[in-house]
Amino acid sequence: MTTDDQVVVVTHAYGKRSGVRYMTGGLKVYYVPWRPFFNQNTFPTLYGTLPIIRTILIREKINIVHGHQTFSTLCHEALMHARIMGYKVVFTDHSLNGFSDAGSIHMNKVLQFTLADVSQAICVSHTSKENTVLRSDLAPEKVFVIPNAVDTAMFKPALERPSRLDIVIVVISRLVYRKGADLLVEVIPEVCRLNPNVRFIIGGDGPKRVRLEEMREKHSLQDRVDLLGAVPHTQVRSVLISGHIFLN
Repeated sequence: MTTDDQVVVVTHAYGKRSGVRYMTGGLKVYYVPWRPFFNQNTFPTLYGTLPIIRTILIREKINIVHGHQTFSTLCHEALMHARIMGYKVVFTDHSLNGFSDAGSIHMNKVLQFTLADVSQAICVSHTSKENTVLRSDLAPEKVFVIPNAVDTAMFKPALERPSRLDIVIVVISRLVYRKGADLLVEVIPEVCRLNPNVRFIIGGDGPKRVRLEEMREKHSLQDRVDLLGAVPHTQVRSVLISGHIFLN
C-alpha cells in the first residue's frame, strides 16, 4: 500500500455490512451481497458471481487477481472468472488438508479444476507447498514459498523469560479442521502423559472447541489445558509471551 500499486479486496457480506468500504491506508473493500450459508462460505453458484466480479475487475482496472483459502467458494469462482477474462491469477494456500476423508477428496477435485490454468501459487511453508502440489496436481515449479510475516514492532519478546518450573506450550488459532485442531485432540493427552511438567494454553474459538473440551474432561487435564476462547488481537502478544513454545 506504500507503493503506487492499488489493492482491492472482494469478500462476501458480513451481517449488515454490504457495499463498498474504504479502510485505513486507502484499502478498498467490496462486500458483495452474498451471505455465507455455512462456515463463512457463500453458496456455490458457478456463474452467479460472474456479473459482479466482471464489473469490479473492469471498473478497478485490475491486472492480477489473487485468491486464497481452499474452501472459499467465492475464491474459486473469482479465479475461474478471471481466467476466462484473460487475467493473470495467483492462488495462496496456508493450510494443510487431507486426502482420505470425503470433504478433502471433494475439495481436492475442485482445487485441481480451479488451479488447472493458474499463473502461480504461493504457500507459507515447504510442507504446505508439498501438500498443495499433491492435492492440486500443480507443477512444483509454479508454487513458491513465502513464509508468514511477523510485525516485529508489535510482537516483541518478553523482557523476562517465563518460569522454567513448567513447560508452557501456546496455541493460538481458529479451532477448525484445516488448522489442525483434531491433531491437538490426539496429541495433547500423549504429551501430557509423557511429560508431567507440560501445560497447554489454547487461544481461539471454533467448531472444534467442543472436541478439545471433551478431551480435557476425558483425560482429567483441567489443570494442564487452559482454553481461553477468542483472544482479542490486542492481547495476542501477552498470551504468546506467557509460554516457552508456540505451536502453529
